[in-house]
Amino acid sequence: MKNIKIPILCGLICLASITLAQQNYVELKPEDTKEDIIRKAAHVRPTKRQLKWQELEVTGFIHYGINTFTGKEWGDGKEDPKLFNPKKQDAEQWVKIAKKAGIKLLILTAKHHDGFCLWPTATTEHSIKNSPYLNGQGDVMKELSDACRKHGVKFGVYLSPWDQHEAVYGTEAYNDFFVKQLTELLTQYGQVDEVWFDGANGEGPNGKKQEYDFERYYKTIRAIQPEAVIAVMGPDVRWVGTETGYGRDTEWSVVPTAALRQDAVAGESQQDMTIKPKGDMRNSDLGSRSQIEKAEALVWYPAETDVSIRPGWFFHENQNDQVKSPEKLLDIYFNSVGKNGVLLLNIPPTKDGLIHEKDEQALIGWKNLRDQIFANNLLKTTSAKLINQHKEIITKKEKTGQYWTTKGVDTATFVFDIGKEQEFNLLDISEFIKYGQRVEKFELEVLQNNAWTKVASGTTIGSRRILQFNTIKGKHIRLKILESRLNPMIQNIGLYHYIQ
Repeated sequence: MKNIKIPILCGLICLASITLAQQNYVELKPEDTKEDIIRKAAHVRPTKRQLKWQELEVTGFIHYGINTFTGKEWGDGKEDPKLFNPKKQDAEQWVKIAKKAGIKLLILTAKHHDGFCLWPTATTEHSIKNSPYLNGQGDVMKELSDACRKHGVKFGVYLSPWDQHEAVYGTEAYNDFFVKQLTELLTQYGQVDEVWFDGANGEGPNGKKQEYDFERYYKTIRAIQPEAVIAVMGPDVRWVGTETGYGRDTEWSVVPTAALRQDAVAGESQQDMTIKPKGDMRNSDLGSRSQIEKAEALVWYPAETDVSIRPGWFFHENQNDQVKSPEKLLDIYFNSVGKNGVLLLNIPPTKDGLIHEKDEQALIGWKNLRDQIFANNLLKTTSAKLINQHKEIITKKEKTGQYWTTKGVDTATFVFDIGKEQEFNLLDISEFIKYGQRVEKFELEVLQNNAWTKVASGTTIGSRRILQFNTIKGKHIRLKILESRLNPMIQNIGLYHYIQ
């Protein structure tokens, strides 16, 4: 047996031959066999915008507005704009702190359910232009978008469809009103990378509920900001289902949906899809074989996992002692980013318009923990070797990355010799999701007393899977891909020692 010494950077691998067209949506036919369905599922992949979004890993929410000054979580639309009056507001401080924490994108609540707008909109008087902040000349959207651009952080916007202030809410005229607001936000502040809608829908001041014309909203975004992902109540990104920051142990980005109308899909890659995938996306099992085999169609629809650094989403002074610790944020990171999701962490500014020092300390402490843990990949040392025992694993490169795969088989075994006995307790593994998500079951083993002992196991991997386990010591490590939809494509394997 000849050892093959390979530098273990962020993975190495080869793309298997792809016989089906790569796209993020595919319809299933009644005559499709189980094998046909699995083959189709294996070739569903993200659009370019979805892939760029997934690579961010950690994004930030800025919940800020009239609620910051009333102490409420949900206002009622009757608040006086004069209440909004931060004395020290500094959007650049928000961005600098977020960037130090490793946050790659910030989303601002331009309008929450109370209808108060943080930009000087022409659509309503219920906005910052009628507040004392900067004598009515303030524009939080501009301040934050400018600061993000200056410091290389991506920018996103939350615009609440529910508006408890606007009189025409509950009528078709409101959809015109909302599109005007959306158009202002998408044309006046440079590039927007994410547009975030929730599904809140209550009564307006006229006692009516609104039928949202989401398809029109989506088309407006696609026309003005084609690179922006449309999240949660949108066609690009779904809500994970809780606000705890914790994702599923088995998280599929390829999920069942209803077949789309023919006019709802533009282009072969569905890059311009303007229909939200249908189905209950909060079940514990979204994309297993049993689920996809009874679907009309399959779509790439990845999960965003949201949580606030405090109990509330807006700032409340009495929660200053309830800021999540760096260790708690790390556990959330392991269970969001580390479970095939993107973490959306809310950081609410104070009444002064600043990120509180306790939030800042927690964020920086969290980033320091991540840096310490992932600084030393035991599989990336000069003495680490991948022992390709049966030569079933092949390695190739392409312009967008390197990865491992197999030829003609849906399992793989990676055996590593890390040079000497070392302690470890954390596995970090990624698939090359540019071409889809395939792995259904894997396990990690260590050689002890001439026998392989299982130390960790999991189901899905996707963009990233992080598994913690009891600290163990060893020199020879084996990762086994036990089940996969066609040949697996593994981009990265990391082994670390997290000292708590």
